Amino acid sequence: MAALFCRSAGGLLRPFRLVPCMVAAGRQYTAGQYQYILVEKKGEHQNVGFIQLHRPKALNALCDGLMIEVGRALDQFEADSQIGAIVITGSDRAFAAGADIKEMQNRTFQECYGGNFLAHWNKVSLVKKPVIAAVNGFALGGGCEFAMMCDIIYAGEKAQFGQPEILLGTIPGSGGTQRLTRAVGKSLAMEMVLTGDRVSAQEAKQAGLVNKVFPVDQVVSEAIRCGEKIASNSKLISAMAKEAVNAAYELTLAEGCRLEKRLFHSTFATEDRKEGMTAFVEKRKADFKDK
Repeated sequence: MAALFCRSAGGLLRPFRLVPCMVAAGRQYTAGQYQYILVEKKGEHQNVGFIQLHRPKALNALCDGLMIEVGRALDQFEADSQIGAIVITGSDRAFAAGADIKEMQNRTFQECYGGNFLAHWNKVSLVKKPVIAAVNGFALGGGCEFAMMCDIIYAGEKAQFGQPEILLGTIPGSGGTQRLTRAVGKSLAMEMVLTGDRVSAQEAKQAGLVNKVFPVDQVVSEAIRCGEKIASNSKLISAMAKEAVNAAYELTLAEGCRLEKRLFHSTFATEDRKEGMTAFVEKRKADFKDK
């Protein structure tokens, strides 16, 4: 069969892989529109969005085209009222081994600064719905930063995390010096950033970077199970809870508590808050409308 090609964001012709489309609950997910990722719904009730990075020969290196596709998939899941949580994963060998160095190698300062290079890479951190990273293998450089943009990180027991940009004569550019420091503290973050050394999944969990560690063949299914549990709650209230927790990184304690109180008060304007408390009093399971 003759090869088909499409033009990438950078203007280069790349092979295009034809994949059948998937239809779920009236919403169509056309896998063929993606070159670098696989997208589908997971869970018993098909309420967990699933994105798998798929550049196996490049160990899922984060090229610009891949990140644009991730953003597009996230937009689809944000707009899908059935989806209550999103899981992002890679392969058993690599979540993402870093940014695509070949793509960056010849960029100039003017191009990077003038074009605000990497600005759109933080799309996952702006999603209102909870996002879980299921990390196996390498999560290095941009891959580690990508995982840290997610709300929860589950890791396979052989996963490795690191910020090795210093070895390439540069520094992290997608939040590596900021999110890592907030997660593990200044001392360990400084060591990782200045030496390029990696930490194991177990060390990452002990330091507070990772929530839980599982066998390699279980981490994705456990992440989906967590996503299903989150998706069974009110999507609206989950978004408010996520906003409040994220604000803790940006605000003083007093300002954060004021925001939390306002959001808490706001829940009393929702049908889901009324249903949740009524179900508790009546000793039954809540039937949230927005789930």
